[in-house]
Amino acid sequence: MKDHILKSIYLSLIVLFFVGCKTENKKTAISEKKKPNIVFFIADDMYPWMFNNTAEGKDKDGKPLNLTPTLDRMAAEGVWLEKMKVVSPVCTPSRYNSLTGNYASRAKNEAFTGFTEVNDGQTVIQWNSYIAPGEKTMGTYFQDLGYKTGFVGKNHIIESLSQVGDGGEKPELDADPNDPKVLEGLEYRYKELQKDIKKSGFDYADKLYHNNPNWLGIRALAYQNMDWIAEGGVEFIDKYKEDPFLLYIASTLPHAPLQPKVSWQADRRITPKGILKNAPTVLPQPPVKSLQERIKKAGYEGTSRENILWLDDAVTALFNKLEKEGVLDNTIVVFFNDHGQNFKGTLYEGGVNSQAFIWKKGGFKVGSKMTNPVSNVDFLPTLLDLAGDTKHKDSFDGKSFKSALEGKEFAGRTSMYHELGYARAVVKDGFKYYAVRYPKWATDYTLEQRKDTLAKYTKFRESFGEHAISDNPKDPYGQLEMVPGGGGAEHNAYLNHPNFTASDQLYDLKNDPEEKNNLFNDPKYAEQLKMLKAELNSYISSLPGKFDI
Repeated sequence: MKDHILKSIYLSLIVLFFVGCKTENKKTAISEKKKPNIVFFIADDMYPWMFNNTAEGKDKDGKPLNLTPTLDRMAAEGVWLEKMKVVSPVCTPSRYNSLTGNYASRAKNEAFTGFTEVNDGQTVIQWNSYIAPGEKTMGTYFQDLGYKTGFVGKNHIIESLSQVGDGGEKPELDADPNDPKVLEGLEYRYKELQKDIKKSGFDYADKLYHNNPNWLGIRALAYQNMDWIAEGGVEFIDKYKEDPFLLYIASTLPHAPLQPKVSWQADRRITPKGILKNAPTVLPQPPVKSLQERIKKAGYEGTSRENILWLDDAVTALFNKLEKEGVLDNTIVVFFNDHGQNFKGTLYEGGVNSQAFIWKKGGFKVGSKMTNPVSNVDFLPTLLDLAGDTKHKDSFDGKSFKSALEGKEFAGRTSMYHELGYARAVVKDGFKYYAVRYPKWATDYTLEQRKDTLAKYTKFRESFGEHAISDNPKDPYGQLEMVPGGGGAEHNAYLNHPNFTASDQLYDLKNDPEEKNNLFNDPKYAEQLKMLKAELNSYISSLPGKFDI
């Protein structure tokens, strides 16, 4: 009898143990499911007029300039970040800011640190600030939270020595991608890129451009393919829909090339890894005819709006897939333009001012517009905060703006820091101080040395099918690239900004938003200048490298 009672108690305990485990597992599963999915969509080189919710995005009669139904949806249902700033307005460092939450002068890759040494210890932020192996990214932080993570589309940020421009062997510009040897090289480099991205915190890495189409190294593959990129995003969601997930997806549009035959009219089988047997079908079919017909029906025929609609179609495909799988209501979607385009490649307002939406079902308490200034280094800490992370809030240069989205008290930033090339800038209390510094050896260059520098730069551009920027070695250097005549990305500002070559610049942004009147030598602003120099120095002193103010 006693043995029977003990056996009954023992069996009861076993049952309770398994019931408890099942209950605990159920609680864990619920907890995991409550974590919001994150989609971070980064577009490439958009202008303000490409957003219908802006003043620039409407004609004189108030009609939208673009057919972008899903971006319009994000504007209506989500939050527009009214004062979206970018630290370093060209492709690579902007992605570094977004994926690490830190300033790109903290980059640790050899190309960057080696260039710092060449420049006498001054960090020079260009397309050299890659994320090195072992460096924490948006992917690794979210993996630590139990997320499945994906990377789709344009890379131009994760260091991969197999890639053109990152130390890999450059193929011939006119190489035939159908040649078995060429194809073998393409497939090898693609697989190595996938491996390197996965080492940087991403479970899934596919449908990848290692650079912009024109800089892939082979002319026959220098085509846009938003269908292929969108397919990668849809495949990732399908694979990990049962888990909390983070998808980082980067378009190559509307960055050049934009000629119809190499963009929206292109063969959808052409990709950076070669020519596919079958074209993707995740976007409206047939692709070219669909774009033409919708543009014509909406009254935009002849306005070259097909590429913007094509970009919007990719965002639409993600929304549709999320809704189909029943996970849209638990997903936060960020749409971010990588930097300002009017004065890209510089720290002028036309470069550092950008655009972004953040969307979730039902919106955020702040409403349809958030007016607090935010920087792209703030995205990662904000998304981690929204995902419930409490361990890493002080791990970044960026700061979470979750409380602002929730309509709560938000201290925000008292100043904004920017860095790019040989320039640094700081904005505080409506004033902006802007400084440009070159190493002494470069300012002492002879005419022959300047000729040599210009010739090498032009040869590099021409090897990718691009044209020379300048043929005059006496031209002033650029701010982004220390080349006579400046580099391609900064060319518009080089030609059109009245104070481009000034080493020190001071602007009253409230009264001079276009930064035409340099107040640096005006004694009336001596106190503002002193304050701004001190503020800029506080940033620089906390970062690697030097910059003499």
